Amino acid sequence: MDKIITVSELTKVFRLHKHYRGFGGSLRNLISRQSIEIRAVDDVTFAIEKGECVGYIGPNGAGKSTTIKMLTGLLVPSGGIVNVNGFVPWRERTKFVANIGVVFGQRTTLWWDLPVIESLDLLQHIYRIPPGRYKANLDKFRGMLELDNFIDTPVRALSLGQRMRADLCAAMLHDPDLLFLDEPTIGLDVVAKERIRQFILTINQSTQTTILLTTHDLSDVEKLCERVLIIDKGHLLYDGDLDALQKRFGGKRKLIVDFAEHYPKIDDLGVEIIERDGNRAVLAFERDKITASELIGKISQRYRVRDLSVKEPEIENTIRRIYEERLLE
Repeated sequence: MDKIITVSELTKVFRLHKHYRGFGGSLRNLISRQSIEIRAVDDVTFAIEKGECVGYIGPNGAGKSTTIKMLTGLLVPSGGIVNVNGFVPWRERTKFVANIGVVFGQRTTLWWDLPVIESLDLLQHIYRIPPGRYKANLDKFRGMLELDNFIDTPVRALSLGQRMRADLCAAMLHDPDLLFLDEPTIGLDVVAKERIRQFILTINQSTQTTILLTTHDLSDVEKLCERVLIIDKGHLLYDGDLDALQKRFGGKRKLIVDFAEHYPKIDDLGVEIIERDGNRAVLAFERDKITASELIGKISQRYRVRDLSVKEPEIENTIRRIYEERLLE
């Protein structure tokens, strides 16, 4: 497959002036200006193939948004090589932005005082979208994102969820090859989040639009991405399959068993029983020691069962464990 993003040894250093307090500090600030170096992104290397949907995650201040700003041409790196869709983003801005879409969850790309539809009409002219293509895309996204209830409303009067849906429509009107999403579900309720996720998933699967997604909501990653990049303190800690991450660091899986009758004692299974409640038992087991099907087979041979379900470790706990125990360093 073709690579649409190639990043090699990407680095961004910010220099901040030290500020001293008090009268003496004020004099010192006037006489000498000392600065400190903040390495927001430090020697990061990765590549993304066309059509992938990749999650880019990390704690606050890890370097996620700084990376996105360099990939979209908003910031110039301090070092390293970046090629996005055949362009060096900050050198060829006009040509480059014609083939990407960007959505920042905490700020809008639409005109604040204009109705949504007028903002979208303006974008048609800015991106020079042919009328037929514009109408077809607008009609499609109006349905997918349920825009009709607020399409004539000024952007400033929209709820956060409505604004996010309008921003997603705006970002996709010109059929970009690549979509950058920075915290697209931040501050949204459960229903709004699910609507946004369904749209992103549909766009990725139906048009093969490449998506790079930064988020603090790990449910976004779990539902949308097969691959994940983890960054912390500017360093890339992990680049690989989400499933592989869970297998390596996720801890124990759980098997929830509803027995057809009451069994006072459950034994000979070789796993940990972490909960008993009437005819229900919750068993914890390690995936590298026994598979779910093997454990279910053991139980079915010894006991009458009414229902079974397997619960995977929550990704939040997996990521928290990696950060707290520094498992990837």
